Formats: sequence, structure tokens, C-alpha cells
Amino acid sequence: MASKIVVIIVFILDLIAVGLAIAAEQRRSVGKVETDREKQYEYCVYGTDIATSYGAGAFVLLFVSQVLIMVASRCFCCGKSLNPGGSRACAIILFLICWVFFLIAEMCLLAASIRNAYHTQYRKMWNVEDPPSCEVIRKGVFAAGAAFTLFTAIVSQFYYVCYSRARDAYQNPSY
Repeated sequence: MASKIVVIIVFILDLIAVGLAIAAEQRRSVGKVETDREKQYEYCVYGTDIATSYGAGAFVLLFVSQVLIMVASRCFCCGKSLNPGGSRACAIILFLICWVFFLIAEMCLLAASIRNAYHTQYRKMWNVEDPPSCEVIRKGVFAAGAAFTLFTAIVSQFYYVCYSRARDAYQNPSY
């Protein structure tokens, strides 16, 4: 039987990570161009930068939950053998899917947090024809990270349950 403590802790960590990623999407930086009083140069003014912290927090919590699941299941490759059958096959497939979703979610959260933290200071000084823009992160990057964090949470829970069934079936054979 899967450890209920591991399942509950991982569920709570993943739920908080999803909430932080959604909050980061709602609070991402927005830049606007302003001109100084002497009208000599333009500069970018950005809103709050809390989305970077939210995204980084979601990144760390998702990482911790993935580490907990992999330690509890011995990363599927270490430890005793598993009972051949449906639970082991399902655990192998879910293991691979879990890692793919995890890597996509981590890349989205990390890239979004880094890009959200980057700010252009001065747009137009020295009469440059093509000044830098006040670009900010595109809508939906944190949301994609939140979605893949949720997918990772669901798949990792199913993976751990299937792994535990296959492990328990091997330790307690039915014959």
C-alpha cells in the first residue's frame, strides 16, 4: 500500500505550487514607456515584481515534491524488483510521463521567472533609431507552467500508487 503520508505531503506541495504559478500569471510584470521631464529620453516603468518570486516558489515546491516521490519509490530503478504485470507496466509508463511533464513544468516556471525579472532601463538615449522595447513575459507562460505542474501532480500520484501496488505484490505473492 502506498504511504498515505507521502501522498498527502506531495499533494499539498503540488497544490501550493499550482496556486503560486497561477498567482504568478495574474501578477506578472507589465511595462510602459515614460518620458523624463526634459523630454530627453524615454525609459520603461514596470509594475510589481512579485511574480518572479511566485514562479520561483512554484519551481522549488514542484522540485521538492518530485524528489519526495522519487525517493519514496527509489526512482523506480533502485531497490527490490517489482512484480511483473499490469501495475509494473503502468508504473513504467507513468514514470516516464511524470518526468516529461515535470521537465516541461520546470522549464516553463524557470524561464518565466527569469524573463519576468529582466527589465530594460532606458529605451531611448543617444538618438538610437531602434531603441530596446519594454518587453515583458508573454501571457500564458506561467499558466502553462501551472497546467503542467497540475499534470505532474496527477501523474506522479498515480505513478506512486501503481509502483506501490507492484512492490507490494512482489513482497506478498498471491500463491
